[in-house]
Formats: sequence, structure tokens, C-alpha cells
Amino acid sequence: MADRRQLTVVMFADIFVYSDLMQQDEAGAINLSERFKEELDLTIKECQGEIVQLDKDGCLAVFTNAADAVTSATLLQEAFIENPKIPVRIGIHLGDVIFKEGNISGDCVTIASRIQNMGIPGAVLLSDAVMDQLKNKREFEFISLGEYEFGDVKESMEVFALTKKGFPIPKKANEKIKEQTTIRSIAVLPFSNLSSDPEQEYFSDGMAEEILNSLTHLKELKVAGRISSFQFKGKNVTSKDVGEKLGVKTVLEGSIRKQGKRVRITTKLINVVDGYQLWTQSFDREVIDIFSIQEEIAVSVTEALKLTLLKKDRELISKSPTQNTDAYELYLKGMFYLNRRGASLFPSIQFFQKAIEIDPGFALAHAMIADAYMLIALFGLMPPGEVMDKAKKLAEKAITLDPTLCEPYHALGFYYNCIEWNWPEAKKNYLRSIKLNPNYAEVHYRFGWNYLTWVEGDLQLAKQHGEMAVRLEPLSSIAHAIYSLILYAAGDFKEAMVACENGIELDPHSFLSVMNKGNVYIAMGKYPEAIATGKIALEISNRHNWVVNGLIWNYCLAGQVEEARSLFNEMKERSKKEYIPNALLGISAAYLHDLDDSFAYFEKAFHDRDPILLTIKNIDWTPASLRKDPRFQDLVSRIGFPGSVK
Repeated sequence: MADRRQLTVVMFADIFVYSDLMQQDEAGAINLSERFKEELDLTIKECQGEIVQLDKDGCLAVFTNAADAVTSATLLQEAFIENPKIPVRIGIHLGDVIFKEGNISGDCVTIASRIQNMGIPGAVLLSDAVMDQLKNKREFEFISLGEYEFGDVKESMEVFALTKKGFPIPKKANEKIKEQTTIRSIAVLPFSNLSSDPEQEYFSDGMAEEILNSLTHLKELKVAGRISSFQFKGKNVTSKDVGEKLGVKTVLEGSIRKQGKRVRITTKLINVVDGYQLWTQSFDREVIDIFSIQEEIAVSVTEALKLTLLKKDRELISKSPTQNTDAYELYLKGMFYLNRRGASLFPSIQFFQKAIEIDPGFALAHAMIADAYMLIALFGLMPPGEVMDKAKKLAEKAITLDPTLCEPYHALGFYYNCIEWNWPEAKKNYLRSIKLNPNYAEVHYRFGWNYLTWVEGDLQLAKQHGEMAVRLEPLSSIAHAIYSLILYAAGDFKEAMVACENGIELDPHSFLSVMNKGNVYIAMGKYPEAIATGKIALEISNRHNWVVNGLIWNYCLAGQVEEARSLFNEMKERSKKEYIPNALLGISAAYLHDLDDSFAYFEKAFHDRDPILLTIKNIDWTPASLRKDPRFQDLVSRIGFPGSVK
């Protein structure tokens, strides 16, 4: 399409909860997706429409008149209600659209998407602008669902549903919908430490995190992620600021004063719109009562938000990871250090291990040690072989102790993915973790990056999981960084740069975001910018082995071989005293045209089960000379990627 602006009818269609269908029956979901795309392609063309975007579970199409769009939607839903049924939602709007380079944009597109999201499987919803064009079309019948507000659109808009036998009609629940979007979302901020001992900060952070985790079990409540909520720690912000940045309507704040075996906790739940306190309470108890206090706070929040708690819900939010307060305090200390990442992973393991010694049945502590070991292996802090058995056994033990936790399945999926290279088990455990807790952002970006990108090369699905992680943790620099890496691998360089910038804005010391910004500059052919960015990453990461090797590649591509060789020599010297992932050294040697050395390093990486080795197949950051070498394909076959011939 040529660049132009015109009045257009926009139609969105999607398969409802397609990701859930994939988890339940992957082969069946793929068959539904193929039929979905075939029906759309045929019907939209027959109705004089044009498909702008067509994915596995979604479609964006345009029409020149409303009658053709609604006719197309009608025929599609009639086809989709035939067995095997496809749960499709369709939304239609008419407005001014900008056509540019084969894509479309504008408020009309956004509103059409939101109208579709209001729907239920089998329904066709449309705006009053579309209805105005159909007043004399007696073959169509509609029912009003009331007026709605859409984001920045100043005036409210009436939405209608197409009435036809077999087509469901969403409830006219405008007031209830508004109440849910206004009230039933929450951010739990880190509690202030009022104790005289600043070392008690782990306790105040941990209390808030455990309350947050208990609330995430409620399907009717949107809970902002821990990383995003904790971005406000120590900052002078209002509850309204928090609400705007996290997209929530309530904020739980609190303070803790812990002295000896006594603890005083004060909490308040605030409506961010008007600053009104929906609920407030103070607790002055023994530390041994900490679990009952957490339960009281969580239940009080649900009551203040007028949520209905079923028996199962109450059991989930009142469930304590351990009944031993000493083990629990050690666990909180472990989480405090685990969340810091880097070298802090090592003391986190020590605290978790002490917690397990006190309470051998502490499932979550087992899971967190496994996760810490996997992060140590991934970030190249220790050889994978030294942690692999420990990580696997701890994750399996956690599942034995409590199979309802999502964390150990994530750690086990991570293990099978990055170290054992058992793809079916990796995917099964990742999906099990997602099913148990769809709001666990880390499993989404690990599954999207470490498995779907590295192993399967399914970049479209990887992007969906990366985007989901960002949606769940909008203020997490690491979520934005991993999403940028997925976009880079997919060749979406402009979008990858935006994700990098978002990560850097959230945390200027996010070396992953800065490092990948350099990769994106290289992909764009901007070598000076790439090298300048790489130097910044070098400084803020304390010369992390990933960053040093990445800068070697950038120097080589820019023709600055001497600088690259100097850094490579640094890596070789450091490898005599510390662990440096051999896969990184192998890629660097290839950029320096030392292919024999490169494959020698790769052979070591293969025996190390170096996770970085898995990036060589589906990410285009290895030199062409390496990929053309017959030894490269042999290595790929030996790794045994899905579809490879061993």
C-alpha cells in the first residue's frame, strides 16, 4: 500500500486464549490455527476486504465499507461455530486510518482492537460509527451493549453486538466492567523498614513480597509484578504515580518495626484515583504469628476490594511456605540476595540451604536454590557441570514436596533447556509452570528467549511470551532487556532498540539492555555507535564476560581487529583464573578468523554443556565463515536441536 490516510473499516479477529489451547493440546491448537487462517484468507477476499496482518491466532483486515466487513464477520463466525469449533472474537470500527509501508495505524485501529477484546468467543461487536453505515441494511440485526470509554478518546462510544442464531451476546455489564477496571487491580509496594537495624530490610521486603505472591492466586485480581512494584522502593512517589505507571487502581503500602521477637506492622490500602484509604490496620504481635498476619492482610485486601473468595482461593492465599519462623527468616534473606543477582547469588544459596536444614520440607527454598544455581550457570559464574546435578535434584525435590508451586517447574524447565538439552522435558516443565501461574513473568521470558528462540526458533511465539513478560513487569529492566534480545533475533531492529531504551530508562546500569543496544547498532550498520555503547556496557558490567566478548565481535565487524585481539587476549588470561564460557570464546575466535581454535572452544563448550552454545543455530550473531564450515553443521547436529539430523 502507498502511504495515505483514509476513512476505513477495520476488523480484528483473534482466537481466544490460544496460548491455553496450545498448552492443553498443541497439535489440536495448530490445526485450529491453520483452519482459522484459511477461513480468513478465503472469506475476507470474497467480501472485498484486505488482510493487513495474519498470525497464528490473530488477524487485522480492512474494508472499504461497513456492510462488507460485517458480512465477512458473519460468515466467519458461522464457519467457526461448526465443529471443531474455534473460539474467535471479532471487533469492527470505522475511522481515519494511516496506511504506511504495508501497515496501518491510528486511533481507529486501537479502538477496533479494544472492541474485539471486549467480546466473547463467537461474538461480533462493532462501534456506533459502523452502525451508522448499516441503518438501511435490514439483513443485519444488533443489540446495544451500552456506552464505553476507550483510553485517550475523549467521547464515549456505543458498542453493539450482532444478533444471529448461534451468536452469543456479551452481558450489558458496563457498570460492573468499570468497577473491575477501577478497583480490582493492585500494586503491593515494599514495606518501609522502621527497625533500628538496617539489616532488617530483608524482612520488610520479604513480607510485602509474600503478600503479593498470595494475592496473585486470585484470578479476579490483577496484581502488578514484584520487580515493577519494588522499583518504587525508597522513592518519594504518590500512590497516583504508582497507579499510572503500573496500570492499577489500588496500592497496598506498609511499614514494619521488628525488634527481637516482636513485630509491629502497619498497612493501608489506597484508592489511587482519590487517595482514599479503603482499609488500614496495625498488627502488634510476636514474630511467630507472622504467617497469620500475612493471611489477615491478604484476606482484608480481598474484602476491601469486594472480591468473592471461594474455599480454594482462601486456602491458596493463606498457604504458608513453612511453619518454622526461623527457616522463614532465612528464606527471606535468601530471596533478598537472589533478587540482587550477580555475585549475590552465592550468599542466597547459603541462606536457602540453612532454611532447608531447619525445615527439610520447605519446598520453595529447594526451588529457589535450584533457580540460583541455574542463574549461576547461565551467567557464566561457574561451569555448568558443577551445578547441574544439584539444580535438578533440588527442583525435583521441591516438586515432590509441593507439586502446586510454579517455581520448581520453571527451574526444572530451565535445567532441561540450558544444561541437559532435553527439549521435550524442558518445554513440558515450562508450560506446566505457566499453567500453574500465568502471571510469573520470569518463566515467560525464559521460555521465550532460552527455549523458543534458542532451541525451536519460533520467534513469533517467543515475541508473544517476551511481550507478556513486559506486560506483567512493565518496570522490570531485565524483562525489557530479554524482550529486546528476542526482537533482535527476529530481525525487528527498530522495536528491539525501543525495548533496549526502555530497559536503560528503567535502570541505566542494566548491562543486558546496553549490551544488546550495541548488537542492534551493529545490525543497523552503525559501527561507531555500537562500539561506544559496548564500552559503556563494559564499564557498568565490571567487564562481564558476555560484554567483553560482544565488544570483540563489534570491533571485528568494524574492522578494528587489533582492539578485538587485545580484548580476546584478556579473555584468555582471565580464563586461567576464572570460568569463562567456552562458547563465547569460540564465537570470538571465529570473528578473528581462527576457526580451528573456534571449534576447539566449541568442543569444550559441548562437554561443559555451556548454555551459550545453544545460541549458535537460531541467532544471527555468528560470522558467516563459521556457519559455512562443515564442522558447524556437524556441531548443530550433535547438539540435537529439534529437526536436526544426528
